[in-house]
Amino acid sequence: MSKPIALEVRNLVKYFPTGHKGFLGRPSQELKAVDGVSFVLSKGETLGIVGESGCGKSTLARLITRLLDPSSGQVILDSQDITHLRGRRLRDVRRQIQMIFQDPYSSLNPRHSVGQIISAPLEVQGIVSGDELMSRVREMMALVGLNPEHYNRYPHEFSGGQRQRIGIARSLILNPSVIIADEPVSALDVSIQAQILNLLEKLQQDLGLSFIFIAHDLSVVRHIADKVAVMYLGKIVEMGPSSAVYGRSLHPYTTALLSAVPVANPKKRGASGRIRLQGDVPSPVNPPSGCRFRTRCWKASELCASHEPPLIDMGEGHLVACHHPMEPSEGAGKPPVER
Repeated sequence: MSKPIALEVRNLVKYFPTGHKGFLGRPSQELKAVDGVSFVLSKGETLGIVGESGCGKSTLARLITRLLDPSSGQVILDSQDITHLRGRRLRDVRRQIQMIFQDPYSSLNPRHSVGQIISAPLEVQGIVSGDELMSRVREMMALVGLNPEHYNRYPHEFSGGQRQRIGIARSLILNPSVIIADEPVSALDVSIQAQILNLLEKLQQDLGLSFIFIAHDLSVVRHIADKVAVMYLGKIVEMGPSSAVYGRSLHPYTTALLSAVPVANPKKRGASGRIRLQGDVPSPVNPPSGCRFRTRCWKASELCASHEPPLIDMGEGHLVACHHPMEPSEGAGKPPVER
């Protein structure tokens, strides 16, 4: 039996105008940051979104939380289309979907105390005030592992990991159902990363949260995600259960990404070595025709240049957008390899 749906994204598109404006004031070019992304997030599930810098992960997060308006497509939260909401209706919806930002330093106002930072969403929403507000904030601080007695301290008095806990407390204070975590551990030490990941997993179990976890570190996503989506140049090229994507990647780009993940034990490293992709990521202003990865792919053919591959289910919810998906018998023998 399938789980209830917490969030659905349908063919989401975001183009940013760029270049000189023409005679009618229209931009001469558009940067295709997100170009036709669709997925479903079930309640209590964690979807990991991975890809190189510039692939559109953070833009997608801001579209889902309505910090940016999409060019087209739909964002459906708990069966409600929130794509074009404005004013009070949008403010009310933001109680259900919140965001944890990447940088625990710049995302906190240095002039506000911890209590003011965490309580800000409650004041904006006009939910509680006075002693009840302070009580709620102290409870949330304890929940995320902060000392409630530090209510009146300022962000500079905390470590990086503690500051990220402050950001997590702020995102949870409205009791949302969906949390978008945009690289929440990338600015932290490795030992602190593990603490924050364990905290997020515990909060998910205790509060029944649904997570979209955005990262460029595949080993982090493997630890926390139930399902993984791999993005390249504004599109999802592979998506499926975490065990399937990591155990048997079907898209050459995913295979290349996984080959670059460091392995501490030399005996467990693949004999084929790391796949070294040729060339640079194409410009999102003028992406290649057909498959966008074809200019760096060792399996590319004329079909890849003329026809864009659709995202097809290869079985058990494992989707891939590739005309020549990887076979189980294939290793990294054909692509250029570093040893």
